[in-house]
Parts: sequence; structure tokens; C-alpha cells
Amino acid sequence: MANAPANPDWTEFLRLNDQPLLAQCDQDRFRASGPGGQKRNKTDSAVRLRHRPTGLSAEAVESRSQHENRARALRRLRLEIALHARAPVASEALGPTEAPEPPEELADALRVGKGRGISMGRRDARYPATVAAIFDRLAACGWEIGTAASALGVSTSALGRFLEGDPAVWRAVQQQRQAAGLSPLRARG
Repeated sequence: MANAPANPDWTEFLRLNDQPLLAQCDQDRFRASGPGGQKRNKTDSAVRLRHRPTGLSAEAVESRSQHENRARALRRLRLEIALHARAPVASEALGPTEAPEPPEELADALRVGKGRGISMGRRDARYPATVAAIFDRLAACGWEIGTAASALGVSTSALGRFLEGDPAVWRAVQQQRQAAGLSPLRARG
């Protein structure tokens, strides 16, 4: 997995339907090792997608079906784009006196949440865009969780719970904080 270049942002890619996004990818099919019997060792059912504009990649090898693996790889690629491609956030949108209007991708997750929480399941089709919008705010706030939570209009603990709910998201936040010279976040439980 390569880091995304600074130029393209996630909004260009995550808003695409599956076919246009697949058209931007180089696709490799290969034989995966592991369980699955004789059929698995005879067919190229594993799929790796490389997104040309960002340089990011994702693969899936779990199924003996190439179609299922392509769908899984595409979901994983969307999350990779969300974690590594940034869209700029205007600095005036981060003012401490009033919570700005949340980005479109985040509005539903904030509206559904009880109180000041974030409610969005990982299987929701809008999840990668929600993660990307949160990461944009975190990046604009120097990866400071409290500052980003305030900018989003949610509590710090609600933002922390959301980030911790997905191991890939949690690792990416920790890596970004480490790169920014910040101490790692502690897991809540």
C-alpha cells in the first residue's frame, strides 16, 4: 500500500459508483493459497485492485468466487481511499465558537447519533465517505482528537469510540498521530 499523493482528494473517488471506480483501477487476478480445496488451487479467484489516480491498492482472497473477491476488494479500496486521500477543510470551518455545518458525508451519521455521538456502521455504503470526512477534520486539527471533536460538534469520547470501532481506522489514526509527533491514543476497552 502506497501513500496517496497530496493532489487528488477522496471526494472525486468515493462518490463514484462501482463501475466508474473499477475503470480507474488496474486489476490483477491470481491464485491464492490457503483453504478451499482443489478448486482454489486451479482458478485465479483472488483479486487485487490498484487505483491509478491515488496509487492505493486493496485485495481479497477469501472466496473461491472472483466476483465476490472483486466486490470485497472494491469495498476495501474505498476504505483505503478514505484513510489516505484528504480533502481540504477551510480553516474558518474550525472556529471554536460555533460548530460548522457538517460535511454532507457526515451529516447523517451525526444526525442519527444519540446526543453528541456518531452513528454509522461499517457495512453502511456511506461509511468510507464518513471516515474520510472525519479524517479531513482530524488532519485540519493536527490530529488532535479533542479539537476535531469540537469542530465536528460531537464529544471527544464519541469521536474516540467511533475511531476505535474499526481496527483499520484506529491503526490509521495512530499512524497519523505518530507522524505528527503526538502520543498514541489509549484504547478504551
